Formats: sequence, C-alpha cells, structure tokens
Amino acid sequence: MVVTLSIEKQFSDSLKSIARNLKMKEYIQQSSELNPIFQRAAKRFVTGDLREDGVSVGNQLIQKGYRISLEFIGENTINKEECLQAKDEFIALMKECGDRRLSARISFDLSHIGLSIEPGLAYQNLMEMAKEAQFHGLSLMISMEESAKTDQILAIYKKVAVDYSNVGITLQAQLHRTFEDINELIHYPGAIRIVKGAYQEPSDICTPRSEKLDQRYLELVEICVKAGHQVSIASHDNAIYEQVIERGFLRNPYVEAEMLYGIRPEFCKKLKDEGLPVRVYLTYGVEWYLYLCHRIAEYPPNLYTAITDMICGKGDSSQLY
Repeated sequence: MVVTLSIEKQFSDSLKSIARNLKMKEYIQQSSELNPIFQRAAKRFVTGDLREDGVSVGNQLIQKGYRISLEFIGENTINKEECLQAKDEFIALMKECGDRRLSARISFDLSHIGLSIEPGLAYQNLMEMAKEAQFHGLSLMISMEESAKTDQILAIYKKVAVDYSNVGITLQAQLHRTFEDINELIHYPGAIRIVKGAYQEPSDICTPRSEKLDQRYLELVEICVKAGHQVSIASHDNAIYEQVIERGFLRNPYVEAEMLYGIRPEFCKKLKDEGLPVRVYLTYGVEWYLYLCHRIAEYPPNLYTAITDMICGKGDSSQLY
C-alpha cells in the first residue's frame, strides 16, 4: 500500500511538472502528429471546444438525474482583454443555462478572470458574474489554485460572499492551513467544495498523497457535516467513499458527491441509482492540455484510459453515465 502510494505520488508530481512546462505544451499543440493523439485522450474529460458541447452534455446528465457543474477551461490569462473575454464567455454560459432552465453550478479559476493581472479586476469580474448567476438562479464555485494565491482567492471570496450567497469556494485538503480556513469559512453562506489538491506544493506546507491525507480529507468533510454546511465531496478515491458511505455523510441533504466528467462514470451511476446526490463536473474549451494533465495526475488510473484513448480514439464519456 505504502509503495503504491509512493509510486503514484512520484508519477503525479512528475506529470504536474510537465503540465506547467510551456515549451512542452507548445511543442505538443504545434505538432501535427502529437496534437491529434492528445486530443483523443482529452475527449474523455472535456465535452468539446464549444459552449454548446458543455450545455448539451449537461442537459443529458440532468435528464438522467445528475447535478452538474460547468466550466469554460482556462487559467492564468495574461492581459486584461483575455480576462474580459473569459468573463463574457461565463456570462454567456449563464444566460444559455438560464434560457434552457438548466440548474447548474458555474465553476472557474479567479486567474482566468483577472487574478494574475490585478486582484481588483478579478473581484470586479466576479461581482458581475455573481449578479448574473443570481438572476438566472445559478450558483458559482471558485476553484482553488496554487498556494501562493490562496490568501488572495479567499480574500476576494469573503468580500463577494457578503453580497452573494450563491458563490462557493474550493479548499485543498493537502494544505496544512486548510483546517484553520474551513473553520472560518463555514460561517459564510457559500458551499464549500473539498478537493485533495492538484498542485505540486512545498513539502513544508502540504501533506502528500497518503492515508494521512485521506484522514485529513474526511475530517474536513466532517467539520462541514457537523456544522450543517453545504459541502461537495470532490473526490474519486475508493478509500474516501468507503468512509463517506459508512458514516452516512451523503444521506445529509446538504452533502453531495462531485466527480469530474469522464472519471469513474460507472461509480457515479451506481451512487445516483442508490438515490445519493451526485454532481458531474463538465468542462469545454480549447485549452484542454493543462486540464488533461491534471486529470491524469489527480487519479493515476486515468493514465491507462488515456493511453487507450490515444490508440483507439474512444474517448466520449457521455454514454457511460
């Protein structure tokens, strides 16, 4: 067990480093041979390039009894114009969900809408998005990013949450600081989404993939459950779900399971068919490279399906739910 976790951690850390290598990304995307191969693997985890792709798959899943999250992929935009374009796309996504009467959660990185340029820009764009989401009866979920951005992200969230209770926040179980953060954030109205953490962080501020991290994760969920606070258990790990189910967490009306599109669809269906609340996290857009690398790094068994998809080209996940 320890050996397996060690190998998975080494693999995960290596892939995270590759994901952030801009030269590697450019090489793959510009290669007429490699780019189509990687796109086949990405198709399992990304609904398509267009907004319509995400909305269409989302509608199918809602009809089957799932909850959905939708995200237009992208992060670390490098100029104000790109940030405004991203914000406008999220607004358009909300309007389309509203027009179709789709009950959806819209997820995003603050760095996609301005954090990497100016925190004030991210705040301004988020306020506009929160107002639009509220108008359409939708909720927003702020994703968590590298630990260097955590203070800024939480500061913006707290400021917006005062006016908009439909805005939630994501926390990473791997960071040592998260226990302190969550005990403060349960006093804010927004939902809390708990992930293990996809970013490679210094060892002195985080707990690596291990049984200890699993225990930390469950303790964080339990804090929300005891507080009666809305929480998303955003994990794909058997060890987590065995305990979550045994403890009856998912039987609480304010607790849900959340899994990324394309990862363990059969398990999602099993939980849903048992009457448990399951949210599927859907993405669309052309910036799929980093997203693909993170999906494989977060759940190493995805490597095998990715290789199969690269060879066989059978990546569409929509019919597996």
